Amino acid sequence: MSPEPFGARLRRAMDTRGPLCVGIDPHSSLLTAWGLGDDVAGLERFTRTVVEALADRVAVLKPQSAFFERFGSRGIAVLERAVADAREAGALVLMDAKRGDIGSTMDAYAATYLDPAAPLFSDAVTVSPYLGFGSLRPALDAARASGSGVFVLALTSNPEGAEVQRSTAPDGRSLAQVMLDHIAAENADAAPLGSVGAVVGATLDRAGVALAVNGPLLAPGIGAQGATAQDLPRVFGDAVRNVVPSVSRGVLRHGPSVSALREAALQQAAELAEAVK
Repeated sequence: MSPEPFGARLRRAMDTRGPLCVGIDPHSSLLTAWGLGDDVAGLERFTRTVVEALADRVAVLKPQSAFFERFGSRGIAVLERAVADAREAGALVLMDAKRGDIGSTMDAYAATYLDPAAPLFSDAVTVSPYLGFGSLRPALDAARASGSGVFVLALTSNPEGAEVQRSTAPDGRSLAQVMLDHIAAENADAAPLGSVGAVVGATLDRAGVALAVNGPLLAPGIGAQGATAQDLPRVFGDAVRNVVPSVSRGVLRHGPSVSALREAALQQAAELAEAVK
């Protein structure tokens, strides 16, 4: 029997738990603010606390791989444990790795995050398409086979991104629109939601692209980067119901108290659900 597609699992999680995605971003400054050392012990305590507080109640947890990789193999071990524990508690895990390459290297990245036998197997992973959308084929195929998802960078929340993403392809479309059109093709006929998503920043004044991709739209930038829940209908228009709003420091700064983290996530989820309904 084929595994249930990520898009269907995500739609159900968003409908039952709310649309909130919480990033697990153990910045050095955040570890310090929690009274923890900027070391593997602090990383492990921070990560376990976030998973304990939120994995049984938010739709998506999104660990940023770089903050674990900086500690080497011991940091990766913490990440492996976090992914397994979060998924066991019912959260969908979106690995924020932003991988992108070609050929056998992309095959290896796909095997790392999208093979059910891999230690870092996640429900979805972020990828960069700017070596050409076709370079993502190993990840797209692996995700389809394992019932996982792929989120493709399209219009990111950092201002530098426009230099590439807003540039014009030979046919007159922006490169971001080219990527979104590829995503829509991958999701054709999927129901209730496709498993290939796009990353579109909530900080944009306007999207300026067609966002009807029949897939989820990961929206970073809410909170510390300046966007609010109230910005989502303006940026995403008719596609707002498929938005997965991502909040990191807006929730994490309330730690290390488990109850305070839960309360912050509950408040964020309620505000976001109201904005996207």
